[in-house]
This record gives sequence, structure tokens and C-alpha cells, in this order.
Amino acid sequence: MQYSIGVEYALHSLVYLCSTSKVGPIGIKDLAKIQGLSETYLSKIFTKLVKADIITSTTGVKGGYELTQLPENISFWDVVRAVEGEKPIFQCRRIVDKNLFNQEGDQEECCSAVPCRINITMLEAENKMRDYLKSKSLLWLKQTLDKELPTSTIEKTNEWFDQRKKQ
Repeated sequence: MQYSIGVEYALHSLVYLCSTSKVGPIGIKDLAKIQGLSETYLSKIFTKLVKADIITSTTGVKGGYELTQLPENISFWDVVRAVEGEKPIFQCRRIVDKNLFNQEGDQEECCSAVPCRINITMLEAENKMRDYLKSKSLLWLKQTLDKELPTSTIEKTNEWFDQRKKQ
């Protein structure tokens, strides 16, 4: 199980949008540049975030992207779901239906009527992870990073975005 790197880039980008909300919309070019990735790749991620109503796009010289909601109302799960989609991580293939006894038509020994305990367990685990990701918001992430990162890093980043906006 692994989420794509798109989830990580999305979360980093959204934290930048939280931190620079006073500056106004931030362009994809600047968000891509500060993270060292291609604008095209980030644009694809942002298309998904716009579709999920997490961010909005403004066109024009002063255009860019902004959050559509307060950071405390956007969870990690919202971002994961937007980037990765709704498909469960575990895909039950009903291997039990291929059991030798099922293939011989021995209905008394048949397992296919029994729910797949493996699938049930995996879905329960996914639900616990989903609940945990729902409990972590962009505001929580920003506040945590504000405590953990050196103040100079935060100030330099904010100044960089401020200067880019003025150009």
C-alpha cells in the first residue's frame, strides 16, 4: 500500500496556500518552483483539488489558487480522496470461490456464501486509517510545522511568496 507522491505535493502546496492566504492567490508556477517540480505535474494535481472543491482558481495577472474553505475544515483524508480517488486500498478477489470444493460443486462444503473475513478485516483497517486522516486538518499541519520549523525558514518562505506576488 502506498499513496502516490501527488498526495505529498498536494499537502505541501496546500500548506503554502494556508501560510500565504494574506497575499492572495498563488500561481502554480511559484508553487511548483518552490517545491522543485514541474508545473505540468502540479497542475494535474491541482485539477483534482479544484474538482474536489478544496481550492479555487482565479485567472489573470494576479490570479492563482486559494483554499475554498478554512484550513481547519480541510482534512488529510479530503486531500487523499481528491488525489487518489475513492477506491479501497484492498481489492478482494474472492479467492475463496476458487476453492477446490467449490469447483467440484460440493454445495455442503461451499465457502462462497460466507463473507470474506480477509476483506472485512482489511476494510476495517482502512476505515481506522481514514478516520485518523480525517482527524488531521491543514490547520493542524500548519500549526505543527510553525512549531517545528525554524522561524527563519518560515519567514524566508513567506517573504519569497510576497516578493513573487509583487513582480
